[in-house]
Amino acid sequence: MENQQVLIERLPSGKLQAEDYRLADAPMPEAGAGQVLIKTLAFAITAGTRAGLQGSASYAGAPSAGRVMNGSGVGEVVASNAPNIAVGDRVTAATGWQQYAAMDAEHVTVIDPAHDPIHYLGPMGVNGLTAYFGLLDVSNPQAGETVMVSAAAGSVGHMVGQMAKIRGCEVVGVCGSDDKGRLLVEQLGFDRSVNYKDANYRQNLKEATPNGVDVYFDNTGGMILGSALFRMNVGGRISCCGVVSQYDTNTPEPGPKGVPGLLVNNRLTMRGFLLFDYAERYAEAREDIYSWLNSGQLTSLQDEVVGLAAAPNAFVDLLSGGNVGTRIVRLDQ
Repeated sequence: MENQQVLIERLPSGKLQAEDYRLADAPMPEAGAGQVLIKTLAFAITAGTRAGLQGSASYAGAPSAGRVMNGSGVGEVVASNAPNIAVGDRVTAATGWQQYAAMDAEHVTVIDPAHDPIHYLGPMGVNGLTAYFGLLDVSNPQAGETVMVSAAAGSVGHMVGQMAKIRGCEVVGVCGSDDKGRLLVEQLGFDRSVNYKDANYRQNLKEATPNGVDVYFDNTGGMILGSALFRMNVGGRISCCGVVSQYDTNTPEPGPKGVPGLLVNNRLTMRGFLLFDYAERYAEAREDIYSWLNSGQLTSLQDEVVGLAAAPNAFVDLLSGGNVGTRIVRLDQ
């Protein structure tokens, strides 16, 4: 029996292409001492992994061709040499894009049997935890404040906006189409949305934030960050989560104008963060997020493709804004 994998065929120059990957068969991995063997049921495709291919994400390690594409997955344990993880347990781990993965037990999280494992790719996984800590810990929005979110229909952004609403904030989402904007308002409870591709984007943003912006959650960098800086109120906070406008290109936009002048004059706090810094608090966050899912205060959106062969095209499409919510590749059908 072999293990089908998606390998990085070559590091992309310019925009990512499906041809930058290839399907390959490898020997079935075996669980070593202190390890478990996981059969992957599904994994998430996220924009942040593009930064790893680019070499601009130090936490992702040096990019290299010939290795399995990295990613967070959920699966079932089919062999275990770890005392606290049993065969049959559902788990989440950095499985990568492959059918089976042998993982050190310390890097595997057992999923509560009462929980939907797919939620560990979205609201209770990397995306939801990023939204939770990046918004609530880094920027600490207060009831009545205005929160602006970029890439607001994406895997992180759509949850940031809902968490801000739970906090009692006014929420404005920036996205790339009118259809996505309607979804944000009509399905997820955002107060207003703005399409950054509209020729009147700057004026539309001004009208959507008549009282300015107190908290900006930045998933994009570039022009949208620049527009947010000019709407920030005195004492505003900016959570720097990602720079999706810079990932899939070899000609990134220049940094926004007005820095550091706007930061100084408006006494702004602009702070970057990495989710992994909060590892000891994941359980706390998941408890809150699970309660919001159960109460209906938080809706998790996802779109799905099936099979490893579909993953490269799904990634390329995601980077061009083709997804709504979390993009998931299922292998269990």
